Formats: sequence, structure tokens, C-alpha cells
Amino acid sequence: MIVCWSVKGGSGTTVVASTLALIRAAESQRGALLVDLAGDVPAVLGLADPTGPGVCDWISNSDASSRMSLQSLVIQATANLQLLARGEDSFSTTPNFNDFCAALETFDVPVIIDAGCGVPPADLLAHATSSLLVTRPCYLSLRRAAQLTTTPTGIVLVNEPGRALGRRDVEAVIGAPVTAEITFDPAIARAVDAGLLASRLPAILSKQLATAA
Repeated sequence: MIVCWSVKGGSGTTVVASTLALIRAAESQRGALLVDLAGDVPAVLGLADPTGPGVCDWISNSDASSRMSLQSLVIQATANLQLLARGEDSFSTTPNFNDFCAALETFDVPVIIDAGCGVPPADLLAHATSSLLVTRPCYLSLRRAAQLTTTPTGIVLVNEPGRALGRRDVEAVIGAPVTAEITFDPAIARAVDAGLLASRLPAILSKQLATAA
């Protein structure tokens, strides 16, 4: 289970999580599962906004006897990629959040989670095999990251032209290794803006994130 998160909005967490899921789905005969806790995955993948209950509705329902199975909420995003959409409720941790983490482990496929902005819940990190902080070499982002009490297992660095800070600065502040670097490329922005990430995944993005998948 890979959990992707950031300390600042606009860092690229959803694009990174979606790309990792597409990579794992292509590599695995069983496909992969992408869990959207932030709410932007359908737009990035070029899907219509899902209707009906989603994963956050499941989490907020404290009555275990009335919950639908988590598997019944799955949407087929591509031929090999399943999606658990956020739903209509907002993301929040509840006493039954650990049930959600345990339910995710019943899926016999690689699981990638877009946890959005902020440190993911401790229960989620405890179940994860990899915790990836997505960040830009930005002073404001690193200022927030320096205050973290949770250290990720790895960093996905989204490079931007003209930044004074680099890989070594990011690793020194966060105290974790950069496991993948994404080079600024207009093709990535065009694919995301057109909703074509799932059907026309830019080769440069796939190659650069392969080490983190």
C-alpha cells in the first residue's frame, strides 16, 4: 500500500498517485486500486464525477451493520485500474477508520492512496508499505515540512525551473530520501488539463515515477 500526501496544496499529489496507480495496474495481472481521499482523481483521469456513496461516506458511517462492502463502491476507471472515489462526504478520521484500513487489505491488488494535503492518519501510515511526500523545491513547502513530526519513507520531488533549492536541500530539511524526481514538462500539464492522463500517460512521467511505484 502506497500513501501519497503533501504539506501544501498544488504540489501534484493527485497526479503522482494516479500515475503510480496506472503504472502498477499495467504491471500487475490483477490490476490495481486507486483510493481518492482528496476528490480530484476523477478529473485527472478524465472521468465523469462519480455519483452515489464513496469511501469517505463509508468511513463516516459508524454503524458497521449498515455499511455496504467497500468492494461494492469500486468504480472501473480503466481496464486494469479500479477506483474508490471520495464520495459526497468530506474526509475525516473516525473511530472506525482502522476498519477502513483493514478493509483495504482485503483487496488482492496493489493499493495506491491519494491522501491529499496534510499528514495522513497514523492508522493509514501503519498499514502502508510506503509513505511518499510529494513536494516542490519551494521555500513555503519546505518551511511546513520542517515542522513535521512524521517522516515519510520517501519524497517525490516535483522540480520547477528557476528554483534556488534542490534535491539535497529537500532531503536535508525533511530527513528522507528523494526516491523520484519529476522534471517540469509541458506534456504533463497538457495531459492533465485535457483529462488524458489515463489514456495517454506521458512517457517521461511514467519513466520518472517508475522507481517509486
